[in-house]
Amino acid sequence: MRYIEPVFRPPSEWKSLILQVTNGCSWNKCTFCDMYTAPQKRFRAQKLDKISEEIKTVANTGQNITRVFLADGDAMSLPFERLEAICLLIQEHLPSVTRISSYCLPRNLKNKTPEQLTRLRELGLSLLYIGCESGDDEVLKRIEKGETYESSLTALLKIKAAGIKSSVMILNGLGGSELSQQHAIHSARLMNEAQPEYLSTLVVTLPLGTERMDSAFDGHFSQPNQAELFKEMHTLLGHLELERTIFRSDHASNYLVLKGTLGKDKPRLLAEVEQAISNPLQTGLRKEWQRGL
Repeated sequence: MRYIEPVFRPPSEWKSLILQVTNGCSWNKCTFCDMYTAPQKRFRAQKLDKISEEIKTVANTGQNITRVFLADGDAMSLPFERLEAICLLIQEHLPSVTRISSYCLPRNLKNKTPEQLTRLRELGLSLLYIGCESGDDEVLKRIEKGETYESSLTALLKIKAAGIKSSVMILNGLGGSELSQQHAIHSARLMNEAQPEYLSTLVVTLPLGTERMDSAFDGHFSQPNQAELFKEMHTLLGHLELERTIFRSDHASNYLVLKGTLGKDKPRLLAEVEQAISNPLQTGLRKEWQRGL
């Protein structure tokens, strides 16, 4: 496979064939994100004949491919007809594939009907990773996400109606110290209404500097410290009322690893956060060097 690097994927797609059907991110304005800022990552769609060639090349290796992840940042920006053609190519040449997945920005489902999404699910597209980041409109406006609580909820409900599973990402610390609690409360409210199949939390990290986030927060982004992050997580978990959502907070950016199913594991998860707050030295937290990204 010939990739335009860097290439990013969700941690759970480590066994998947990464099929680069687009390059970069179709939005690429979020102030917290430096993933697709390199010159070579300017957004463009890959030509269908190139995608077809790569699928056939993989098929000719004889490998037993069961999962395909459509990269880069937002393959769902492609029109329905292109996505349908890609799924048909995978179905034809890689018949052992049982799951196709992709990142997805809520806005890019506006031009896809429920029937079109159902068709894509029938062709194998069964999981979408939605970077909601926050359910708080003030936070979303500051980070220039280009989404609102309502636009995110509309997309998540549309996905569910089509029978496609959603894996939602919320960024712990994204509201800074100033907006931490409203960020947590409104993010929980969004999840309660959407009831996604999967929910993960990552901690906002700014490896290339804070300049863009500083500008979004009136000149200074106050990045929450470890104790503030735990307090925010406790608020989020406390306000979540989920029926059967697999919850993971185990990304490399997290100090505290949390895993469970919400709601049945909510009391245990809250207790683990409380232990981290009251006695961090005895909780087995990740060291700073272990959180390197």
